[in-house]
Amino acid sequence: MPEPPPLVWPVLAWACMVLIGIVAPVTATLLIAQGQSSLPLNSAIGPILAIGMMGTGMIAAAAAGRFATGVWLGLAVGIGLLLLAEALGQPLLPYMPALGLAVLAATISFAARGALFAKSMGGKGWLMALFVVAGEAAIVLTALAMPGALPEWLLALLPAQWASLAIQTGFAEAGMFGAWAALLALGGTAAATLFVARLWPSRWPYLVMFTTWLGLSALVYYHS
Repeated sequence: MPEPPPLVWPVLAWACMVLIGIVAPVTATLLIAQGQSSLPLNSAIGPILAIGMMGTGMIAAAAAGRFATGVWLGLAVGIGLLLLAEALGQPLLPYMPALGLAVLAATISFAARGALFAKSMGGKGWLMALFVVAGEAAIVLTALAMPGALPEWLLALLPAQWASLAIQTGFAEAGMFGAWAALLALGGTAAATLFVARLWPSRWPYLVMFTTWLGLSALVYYHS
């Protein structure tokens, strides 16, 4: 089978990023705000933002091979979705410090994984990012649509769920202090992932990354 033209993969990567990270979350936000779902917007905003920032930050970092690209695009989408939610009636001003911290931590974590995929898989790293985004998004959306259907330990393993939890808690009275475990998990895994990417192709840092991920998942499980 002949190889596709060189521009096919980059175009496909950025198309997937736009579709999953921007089009899908914006469409979901508008439909929920128009009453097309039984879920209120203030209950769905966390998962929507988490999936949007993950789809943008992780795929963009993997496709571009640059951590900073994923961070900036992920932040832009996160802020844009928050502003859209505010325009549709979701108040933001009282919650901005907590929400800003959650969006920043989540974007850095997602972009770090995308950058690692680019380092370890080259030009095909965005495919791994796409599979990860699709898998985590499916679980997070299932948990949103059918509360209690999935075991808590499974949700505690997912950075997308950590981001969703941090954002949702940002809208509560506890603010950023109520989601300290999720925020710590996002920051800790981001640091461990960037550590692995920096030392690539050495493989031993993966042990540090997976140990950090499991330990912080346990922290989220017991404190969420």
